[in-house]
Amino acid sequence: MSTVQQITVLGATGSIGLSTLDVIARHPERYAVFALSGFSRLAELETLCVQHRPRYVVVPDAAAAHALQGSLRAAALPTGVLVGEEGLCAVAAHGEVDCVMAAIVGAAGLRPTLAAVQAGKKVLLANKEALVMSGALFMQAVHESGATLLPIDSEHNAIFQCLPGDYGRGLQAVGVRRVLLTASGGPFRETPLAELERVTPEQACAHPNWSMGRKISVDSASMMNKGLELIEACWLFDARPEQIEVVIHRQSVIHSLVDYVDGSVLAQLGNPDMRTPIAHALAWPQRIDSGVSPLDLFAIGRLDFERPDEQRFPCLRLAREAAQAGGSAPAMLNAANEVAVDAFLQRRIRFSDIARMIEFVLNAESARAVEALDAVFEADRRARALAGEWLARH
Repeated sequence: MSTVQQITVLGATGSIGLSTLDVIARHPERYAVFALSGFSRLAELETLCVQHRPRYVVVPDAAAAHALQGSLRAAALPTGVLVGEEGLCAVAAHGEVDCVMAAIVGAAGLRPTLAAVQAGKKVLLANKEALVMSGALFMQAVHESGATLLPIDSEHNAIFQCLPGDYGRGLQAVGVRRVLLTASGGPFRETPLAELERVTPEQACAHPNWSMGRKISVDSASMMNKGLELIEACWLFDARPEQIEVVIHRQSVIHSLVDYVDGSVLAQLGNPDMRTPIAHALAWPQRIDSGVSPLDLFAIGRLDFERPDEQRFPCLRLAREAAQAGGSAPAMLNAANEVAVDAFLQRRIRFSDIARMIEFVLNAESARAVEALDAVFEADRRARALAGEWLARH
């Protein structure tokens, strides 16, 4: 590994990508941007190329590549422009890359994230769908390649920080009784149930504590985000679903906790700013300044906790059931959720229909064994087709 680490940022124009670039820019003596990728915010991607001067940038199609090449040439930037999934995999696995921030949202992030893993990179995992869809195959690739996998979700990063270094021996072996996965409860924690039928995309995207993209904001409002995180935690920490308990903590100051058999409960606290887990993972096992202000407990004043209401948040129940079913069920859950959230953001269905569509898809067929990546994508395809059928009827 070179003195200055070369970083590829997949999903550079999203909130995680921008936070990553902010941390990188604070430490030019340690990190340099090797490659960036973006999907729809191409003007913003061009600005990032001017600011960070990457070796490569990846865009979704030839038309976008042609337009960006012209702009970069006019700015006298030598950045090479690559296209599509092939380009993403190339910059993720490139021999000169030390570390990959995997922050592409949804199923689209699976192949490039897996390419980074298979190349033995240090992978900062912000794309939870990669593990949700292909958990066993993904973790097998991590073990076989010797890749370093570090979680970026604030909750999983908190758990990682609260576990002993040898947690890979098994949670029971290191004295862990349970993992407490915290959740803010989103904007509808106290909304009367009858009103959930009428909430708008704007209301669902108005998260009380975090600044996130629209898809993740809706997932937080439905608590599907926490359900996906539960599945991800099972794979990251070799835990069973019943070993993970979701706790609503409205202040979003405690990011998760680990309960040990001796009665000790370790928690990781911090302001709700994704630069903290990003900086932790970038520098691990060291620590660097993230730009996040110190936590002021006196200003916070109190910390509240409550059990999630699965009548209010049925997506949390569906995710736990998918985790227990295993096989193709989590991939189908994820695909159905992506279709449902997109339909909600387009105002084609109601907020409460998100869970109804997902439940229909999961009940349409039994979970199947997943022994290869093709089976993962086939489950994803079937789920999207079933979700489309539900949408056409409703």
